Amino acid sequence: MRIFLTGATGFIGSAIVPELINAGHQVLGLTRSEAGAKSLMAAGAQVHRGDLNDLESLRKGAAVSDGVIHTAFIHDFSKFQEVCEVDRRVIEALGEALAGSDRPLLVTSGTGIANSVPGRPSTEQEGPNSSHPIPRVASELAAASGAAKGVRVGVVRLPQVHDTVKQGLITYAIDIARRKGVSAYVGDGTNRWAAVHVLDATRLYRLALEKLQAGARYHAVAEEGVAMRDIAEVIGRGLKVPVVSVSPDEAPAHFGWLAVFAGRDLPASSALTQERLGWHPAGPGLLADLEQMRYHETEPYVGSAAPARAVR
Repeated sequence: MRIFLTGATGFIGSAIVPELINAGHQVLGLTRSEAGAKSLMAAGAQVHRGDLNDLESLRKGAAVSDGVIHTAFIHDFSKFQEVCEVDRRVIEALGEALAGSDRPLLVTSGTGIANSVPGRPSTEQEGPNSSHPIPRVASELAAASGAAKGVRVGVVRLPQVHDTVKQGLITYAIDIARRKGVSAYVGDGTNRWAAVHVLDATRLYRLALEKLQAGARYHAVAEEGVAMRDIAEVIGRGLKVPVVSVSPDEAPAHFGWLAVFAGRDLPASSALTQERLGWHPAGPGLLADLEQMRYHETEPYVGSAAPARAVR
């Protein structure tokens, strides 16, 4: 298959490229820069120029492909509602290009979208709720709208995707700890975040695309829930800073935009995904990767708690 991949030069996308190529697929990677084009060609992929605001370019990339994997996302969480709306429009445009063709479209969301019952891991059976407080639900609603119009679309829900360099939202928590001189958690820190190693996640994307059932939701979860206090303690040891608890009222001042997530209990299950796809994660755990980080060699984000505009 010839796969159009958005976010092809990002953290997850750049790992999906060799996964697809090694499985015999061709990759048409989206990039907006010359540096991105060079890295894609070096990896054996073809190049498609464009960005998330150029919907016509996205439609053209999808139109000349046998399937689409959409991983790109604008990582400016200070404008989370706005960038989620961009993602909704992108998914709609990709769906328009594939409608009526039976060619698969695999889009990306987060496992936190499905946490409807406190204390219980979310499952693939839980659909998106338009009133969900996390605006990323717009991505899943767009996918559901496409499915209703005959698009063979599915969703990969990501937890904290990690290696020894990046760890999803935890990357930002590390930056906050570095700048403030303390590694914090909210309350007693027993709230949990699900996690998966990046190479396990990339294998799931490939399997999900190859076996995609219309309307399916897949959870890329290796660890159902890692306690935030444990995460904060590993970060504290790595940075050699104190580990402290902040109250829910103090969290916004300490964490900034990350406070929306920092105190949430977001466990997730992948039992159905593993059964459907034969996917069995085998990579290192989140805490193991955090232990192996070179904290004082990692380049921190510059400026406020919200990073510069970037696309995965």
